[in-house]
Amino acid sequence: MKNIALLFGGTSGEHDISVISAQGVISAIRGHNVIPVYITREGKWLMYDGKPDHIDGIDWEKFGTPAILSPDRVNRGLLRIVNDKVKAIPVDLVFPMLHGPCGEDGTIQGLCEIAGIPYVGCGVLSSALCMDKAFTKLIAKHHKVPTGEYLVYKKEALANLEGLKAAKRAIGLKMRYPCFVKPATGGSSIGITRVENKKGLNAALELALQYSNKVIIEKAVKGREIELAVLGNGTNTRVSVAGEIIPDGVFYDYEAKYEKPASQTIIPADLPEKVSEKLQAYARTLFEAADGNGMARIDFFVTEDGGIFFNEINTLPGFTAISMYAKLWEHEGISRVALINELIECAE
Repeated sequence: MKNIALLFGGTSGEHDISVISAQGVISAIRGHNVIPVYITREGKWLMYDGKPDHIDGIDWEKFGTPAILSPDRVNRGLLRIVNDKVKAIPVDLVFPMLHGPCGEDGTIQGLCEIAGIPYVGCGVLSSALCMDKAFTKLIAKHHKVPTGEYLVYKKEALANLEGLKAAKRAIGLKMRYPCFVKPATGGSSIGITRVENKKGLNAALELALQYSNKVIIEKAVKGREIELAVLGNGTNTRVSVAGEIIPDGVFYDYEAKYEKPASQTIIPADLPEKVSEKLQAYARTLFEAADGNGMARIDFFVTEDGGIFFNEINTLPGFTAISMYAKLWEHEGISRVALINELIECAE
């Protein structure tokens, strides 16, 4: 039996989804002692002694006590502070269920490396690379995985009128419209805007820059939204069948994902066998090229004529009731309990 510190919540815009995902993970862990550690929106770490069955209903600020992950590699674990006294709690494994920046981008993974504690999921480099949509496009291009047209701008380049005008000209010439404006580092479709014409560009850029210091502008691809799940430690990489997302809306934004029950997931996606095989090959290539470990969900677009375009990699996919990652493996005959157990075994 291992002491598993489950980190969830966090300071990113995906805080609420992280809490729901953590509940899904806790309900599937068997044979181990789970230590839930909640990180508030402000970044305060809290631990709770009660049963972890309903962590989403706990008043953490009232019942939780401060507890931080110690960087001490000799006495590995949490330091809990109660009545000005510090108590060390041994930790054998960290399960980060923190979506977005300061959780999915290599920062928490780096803290675990310093502390010498194994953790579930991709490592520091892989997490950081895959969190940045611009860098994953470069990996895809290098490995000849098709991507759509895109442009990348740092916040500084758009800070003055001259730079903004130059960007708009480039976007109009290369992307045309419609296009998508996204924070380069983010998830759950937060901060993403589908821009129909140049009039909507200013507001879209302003929104994206609220969530990242870099934006990526992508040419809209008219195609089906396809997702695949990857599981393994680099030496034994498995890729699921492809699943299809049919959003209740113009695209699969935050509301369509979590607030609109009419959005659908279809597993397996109705695709020609050759297209499915190519998608699986691309997913494997990207996961291994990015030095992936444990899990990832890799998203593509498939056009009417069978064309494939890489969209993005998610190294800490959600574990909510509707999240595609676990559902894809359930279709393959791997229950959530078995999936979580395997992810724990893959931890490094």
